[in-house]
Amino acid sequence: MELDFKKMGGLIPAIVQDVNTKEVLMLGFMNVEAWEKTLKISKVTFFSRTKSKLWTKGESSGNFLHVKEAFIDCDNDTILIKAEPQGPTCHTGSTTCFYNKVETIK
Repeated sequence: MELDFKKMGGLIPAIVQDVNTKEVLMLGFMNVEAWEKTLKISKVTFFSRTKSKLWTKGESSGNFLHVKEAFIDCDNDTILIKAEPQGPTCHTGSTTCFYNKVETIK
């Protein structure tokens, strides 16, 4: 199965989930090179849209996301990565980047 990097200008969303707790940890974007590096080193690697370069999650903090499984969605344009986090995922120190609950939803 091949990913379709053409749909969104060479980038695809990559959702990262904790392999043990099932908590969604973060969302990033990958280009072909980031995907290939992720597979090669078994650590989640993204393409930074603001810096226009690859970055492996944890390269500066030491909080790597070790890939355990990966799934491609039915349209071949999104990746779900189940990973084992080595420390907090968010740069704020939180376990997940998704900790701001929207209070207006009933």
